[in-house]
Amino acid sequence: MSALFEPRTLRSVTVPNRVWMAPMCQYSAEPSGPDAGVANDWHFAHYAARATGGTGLILLEATAVSPEGRISPYDLGIWNDTQVEALRRITGFLRSQGTVPGIQLAHAGRKASTERPWRGGAPVGADAHGWQPVAPSPVPFDDGHPVPDELTVDRIHEIAGEFAAAARRALDAGFEVVEVHGAHGYLIGQFLSPHSNHRTDAYGGSFENRTRFALEVVDAVREVWPEELPLFFRISATDWLDGEPGWTADDTVRFAALLQEHGVDLLDVSTGGNAPHVRIPVGPGYQVPFAARVKEETGLPVAAVGLITEARQAEKIVTNGEADAVLLGRELLRNPSWARHAARELGGAVRVPDPYHRSV
Repeated sequence: MSALFEPRTLRSVTVPNRVWMAPMCQYSAEPSGPDAGVANDWHFAHYAARATGGTGLILLEATAVSPEGRISPYDLGIWNDTQVEALRRITGFLRSQGTVPGIQLAHAGRKASTERPWRGGAPVGADAHGWQPVAPSPVPFDDGHPVPDELTVDRIHEIAGEFAAAARRALDAGFEVVEVHGAHGYLIGQFLSPHSNHRTDAYGGSFENRTRFALEVVDAVREVWPEELPLFFRISATDWLDGEPGWTADDTVRFAALLQEHGVDLLDVSTGGNAPHVRIPVGPGYQVPFAARVKEETGLPVAAVGLITEARQAEKIVTNGEADAVLLGRELLRNPSWARHAARELGGAVRVPDPYHRSV
């Protein structure tokens, strides 16, 4: 039996295999009006294809907890009931294929209000459905980006409440896993790193203060998310900054232990995104060692990401205990049936829809 195709149980949820889909924004929702942030036929077809392809767990793209929390005006949202109804159609189909539906709850902070990547990804203003971004500190992400408004303490508390409200809606929409997005330089990650957090109050300065908002969000979500369902947290294990203050792998291990105490069941370990123009040693599996270190030093289950493309590469990561699962991104964009092909190569098994029986 291939380790990659063994089930994995977290709380009451059993995922049929260790081939999981990482959150990847589609930037394909309506930007304004009654359908703003609402999943449409593109989203349904996109996620349905990966479910019929045998993916064990699908984490929907970064889904904004408020309109100002979107990365772009075209992001999915989960701040109203119209959005919930559209998401329910997706989760129902995923479950019918034996795939566990999950969702990533997000707030973009200072990296909000940008154009879609294939149109350059630059900041957009009100004339292009944009808005004024917010952040822990009035520090723009990069040259050409607006100076974000510094969040008040009251607004910080309100955003934690928005994450909780989004988690309630996620449950109503039929999701079985919720992931809090603390990676890639978005709002929670901005609080974590001294590169972007220059506050001098209870939310800035020391490690304890910089992690305060993240833990408040986790607590708020865990309070409303059912005890029997798992909660994930995505983190960038390092800012990849050399010689200047930033979030580090040591910080990640220390923080992972705290997340476990606060009810997080798995850490989704990525890197980067909070500082532009950094040098990242990209290569096959380049982020796996960060996940492996968290697992080894804390015992917290982890998922590994980052240029995992080959079946035997993924199998080795799980077999060696470097991670409990692999989260595939671009490879699943290229090949929605990656899990089925990997199972054939490794001698594993995945569910094949009856209309596809001739492909076995």
